[in-house]
Amino acid sequence: MIDIWGQIREILQESLNPGIFKVWISPLQAEVDGTTIRLTASNDFVASWVRERLVNDIAEAATSVMGERPAITVVAGAAKAVARPKVQVLQSAAPKSGLVSEPQTASAPVTISTDAKRVVQQQLPVERTLVSKALDWRFDFDSFVVGPSNDLAFAASQGITRDSLSCSTLFLSSAPGLGKTHLMQAVGGQLCKHSNRVNPKVEYLTAEEFATGLVTSLKHRDTDRFKARYRDVDLLLLEDVHFLQGKERMQDEVLATIKSLQSRGSRVVLSSSFAPRDLKDVDNQLVSRFCSGFLAVIDKPDFETRRDILCKKARLYQVDLPENVTDLLAENIHSDVRQIESCLHNLILKARILNEQISMDMAWDVIGHYASREVVMNMDSIVRCVCSCFDLSFDQLNSRSRKRELVTARNTIFYLARKHTDLSLKQIGLQFNRRHSTVLKGITNLEREMSRSTPTGRQVSNTVKMIEKNGRISAP
Repeated sequence: MIDIWGQIREILQESLNPGIFKVWISPLQAEVDGTTIRLTASNDFVASWVRERLVNDIAEAATSVMGERPAITVVAGAAKAVARPKVQVLQSAAPKSGLVSEPQTASAPVTISTDAKRVVQQQLPVERTLVSKALDWRFDFDSFVVGPSNDLAFAASQGITRDSLSCSTLFLSSAPGLGKTHLMQAVGGQLCKHSNRVNPKVEYLTAEEFATGLVTSLKHRDTDRFKARYRDVDLLLLEDVHFLQGKERMQDEVLATIKSLQSRGSRVVLSSSFAPRDLKDVDNQLVSRFCSGFLAVIDKPDFETRRDILCKKARLYQVDLPENVTDLLAENIHSDVRQIESCLHNLILKARILNEQISMDMAWDVIGHYASREVVMNMDSIVRCVCSCFDLSFDQLNSRSRKRELVTARNTIFYLARKHTDLSLKQIGLQFNRRHSTVLKGITNLEREMSRSTPTGRQVSNTVKMIEKNGRISAP
């Protein structure tokens, strides 16, 4: 039983958002009896949340392990009292956070007191490690390839770790897959490695995870602890802040958190798929705080940057990539860095599986699954492909209907148009008589579904891949 649930958990850990897995899946207790799985949550709220949003994901993971789809029940168990040590960290007050990237001989005094006898009621598992360590970070500045499209964002990210940036807040904006997450993790890793403090306090999470934690704290009347956790840090890294659109309570808490951190001289790095001016249904004060620091936009990489990325990744894989193959890949893959890396990885794997040298013919074959001529991926071709994939007419898409299938199809068009064309959000919306804010919200909702790998998200991801493949080039 334990082994079966352990295998299911491993699959869910790979397929779900890390925050979702940690908060909702990890604490569950499981009993497996034949083709029945009984899950026990810590309380009714968690049980209800899992039943409504995660049962299908759990069932799919279980099916791959057990060979057939099990019956799943989710019940609430009694809360248990657990003993937890109380740790207090006292640091000298200063108008600036004191974090620098150059090693110092002196460090701020730290006093730790522990009271292991204190017993508290078990709450939802919302705690993250307050002290982040260098080994937690996947990306660093050394592995980031700099070019004209991202040199300003790179310099600003380095500057905020060295006190050379004249402000303590950085806002990174770009389309998906262009390096926002890489730079944010590089900032966190750099400060954790070279801070003049022994244990710098760093929090790194998405806006959705922040919102989930806030809802949990409100449910358990533990907001003071939640506020103290995020307002008493040296560095806050908050990704995908466009998730906050239309969520007033969440915006209020983020605004208060940023104000508190800025007043104490802490650093704040934010990221979004949209510039602050493009965000809708966001409080003006919060937008003002987003704009109070340094704004850096990351554009699509040019040919030389794409080529440098391929060369650097090939060296990491210890592969000798022929120059003509490098040029071929760089010439034909330009949507985002993730696709460039994925194409190269697949090319290398294919060569190793076949035990052959990488060749132009092999590269053309792999490119067929990735590359597209941008002149093909215009608005008209995107609309035609989406209509075909969803079996809908343009009149249906252009109607005022709010049926789920139509909304998903329209959002898919918005997402692809933003990714593959230079049209503004306003221009994309005009194609369907929709407002700029509707396009923005649609893209945000679609990205969230895709990142969560929900059934809808997986369907959309497959559709997007199929549509993009329609415009693929082939060997001459």
